[in-house]
Amino acid sequence: MAKNYWLEILAVVAILGFCAVFLYTSSTMKDAVFAGSDNVGSNQIAELTGKPVESFTPLVPQWEPPSGEIEACLFAFQAAVGGIIVGGVFGYWLGQKKSLTEAKSN
Repeated sequence: MAKNYWLEILAVVAILGFCAVFLYTSSTMKDAVFAGSDNVGSNQIAELTGKPVESFTPLVPQWEPPSGEIEACLFAFQAAVGGIIVGGVFGYWLGQKKSLTEAKSN
């Protein structure tokens, strides 16, 4: 039985491992603050070059949405489109596998 569900078992083990590491880390680091990788990287570059963070400009100009609500809407739209694409690919693969097994059995 475990042979049929090895991927699910692996996913549950990975989730439990992540939760254990998260709980251990959060219990041992009381004053930790999540700064985000963008802030940390920008601050590190500014420290190494001696220029303030505000003086850096991106190589490709980026459009900034007019409000946070529009940014959240665009992010949700991007996540939905990605989910539809991933679901479509997995559905196609499962359909192909099912049609191959039915063709072999007939």
